[in-house]
Amino acid sequence: MPSLKPLALAISASIGLAAQAGTFAYVSNAEDGTISSYRIDGASGALQPLATTPAGKLVMPLALSPNGRHLYASVRSQPYSVVSYRIDARTGALDRLATASLPESMAYISTDRSGKYLFGASFGGDVVSVNPIGPHGVAQGETLELVKTGRHAHSIMVDPTNRFVYVGNLGVHRVLQFAFDDHSGALAPIGAGFAPAEQGAGPRHSAPAPNGNFLYVLNELFGTVTTYAIDRKTGALSAKASVDGVPAARYKLEKGLIRPPLGQGEKVDDTPRIWAADIKVSPDGRFVFTTERTSSTVTSYRADPASGALSYLATIEVEKQPRGIAIDPRGRWLVVAGEKSPEVGLYAIDPQSGALKRTGGAPAGKGANWVEIVDTE
Repeated sequence: MPSLKPLALAISASIGLAAQAGTFAYVSNAEDGTISSYRIDGASGALQPLATTPAGKLVMPLALSPNGRHLYASVRSQPYSVVSYRIDARTGALDRLATASLPESMAYISTDRSGKYLFGASFGGDVVSVNPIGPHGVAQGETLELVKTGRHAHSIMVDPTNRFVYVGNLGVHRVLQFAFDDHSGALAPIGAGFAPAEQGAGPRHSAPAPNGNFLYVLNELFGTVTTYAIDRKTGALSAKASVDGVPAARYKLEKGLIRPPLGQGEKVDDTPRIWAADIKVSPDGRFVFTTERTSSTVTSYRADPASGALSYLATIEVEKQPRGIAIDPRGRWLVVAGEKSPEVGLYAIDPQSGALKRTGGAPAGKGANWVEIVDTE
């Protein structure tokens, strides 16, 4: 009778590999030029370090493919580029596939809902771009669209229907609106091409409601979140209301002050000011979370999926200078990356109240700034 030992070992190995599948977080470290990967242990609330993967000097924005199989990283040092990685669903390991050129230093990248296109927004170049993604998940260096914007394009995001694209144009206090052709990658202005933001607010990052009816826009200079209604036929935006997110009495931060570039011999303007950074919506659309860097805080809001209305919940102190946050696909965890923090933080999200509770942390790289989370379970 043949030995069953090899079969038993094979089954054991298979079970072990399957058990490794889970929820993985990726954080880019600008100063180190690397991407740190972590496993979120849902049972213990721990953030377990896995590996550090080379990317390139000043790696910052990250983006996931819609199917969670690929990760894209924008390198903001010259030559400007995007690195494509394959994600191992069992271990979370990143396999570098290719590097492709980008037309500018991109402060934000994202993909369309089909995974065929990579969007980019350049803060310094004042442009947005569209590049193709090949059939094997590799971003290509050919730029299909390069659209001039006003000063400081800071984010670019497609809506849940994959028909409309929105850009936070911080320097001119507008949210740009485009119709998106997913056959060609073309962008066409909707109406006047923008919806106005409050003068001086500085629209930065945005996040659509999962139902596609609203766009939540974080204003970097005011620390507010503005709800825009999305016309489901045309994609045009209309502002509904803004909600404050930085408690004035507690932090006493000035509104509407842009951090000026320093010239030769100029004194640093160290006026404490609002410096909001990132925004995310829970998968069920019931909660919105934002970061503010000067106070090192995360603010939570309750969202009404029917009306888009936001109500302030709480502000808590987190990792120092939180640049990026991400929510896992099941809405259970929030990961916070602080640019000046020695740790990346993991926070449990209360499913009823939206309250955050820090459950763990793990060592961070230098200049940790962007977070993406994939669930392979």
